[in-house]
Amino acid sequence: QVQLVESGGGLVQPGGSLRLSCVASGGIFSIDFMGWYRQAPGKQRELVARISPGGSTNYADSVKGRFTISRDNAKNTVSLQMNSLKPEDTAIYYCNTWNQFRGEYWGQGTQVTVSP
Repeated sequence: QVQLVESGGGLVQPGGSLRLSCVASGGIFSIDFMGWYRQAPGKQRELVARISPGGSTNYADSVKGRFTISRDNAKNTVSLQMNSLKPEDTAIYYCNTWNQFRGEYWGQGTQVTVSP
């Protein structure tokens, strides 16, 4: 059974940094697209960043230059380094994994709050 467990969320001041991590278990994830999504109150869930099995990345325009996604296939982890955080980055952040054979899975989410 695939499970994704996120960690690293919390409260940070504007301009600060956080690093989110997601550990995947219950399968092999080296062929998966892995990513981070977020959902703010009253808004739809949106893609933040995604990384391909080969390491290619794409980012939402709102986080380009501030966030960096990375993966460690040996440890089945995907991480999101978030710098220069803004109040509008406040949301629940979800880890996501997908491949054409197994489909899509989500983590339970971790809260990120950016506030003075």
